[in-house]
Amino acid sequence: MAHNPQGQQPDPNNDPAGSTQMFRAFVDEGGGPQTRGPQQPAASAATPGPRIGLIVGIVVAVAVLAGVVWLAVG
Repeated sequence: MAHNPQGQQPDPNNDPAGSTQMFRAFVDEGGGPQTRGPQQPAASAATPGPRIGLIVGIVVAVAVLAGVVWLAVG
C-alpha cells in the first residue's frame, strides 16, 4: 500500500467517473414513477415486427453458413 504523507484517507463514496452522480440526477429528474393514464401493453406476440427481422436474420445466417460449408466440402 502506498504511503500517504498528508494522512488523508480516500473517500469511499468518491466516484471518479461521476457516473453515480449522473445516474442519481437522471433518476431524481423524473420525480419517480409517473402515471400516464392507461398502461400500454409490453411487446408480446401481438407485435411481431422485431421478431420477424430476427427470424429472417437467423435464416439468412444459416443459409450463408450452409453455403460456406457446401463450398468447403465440395
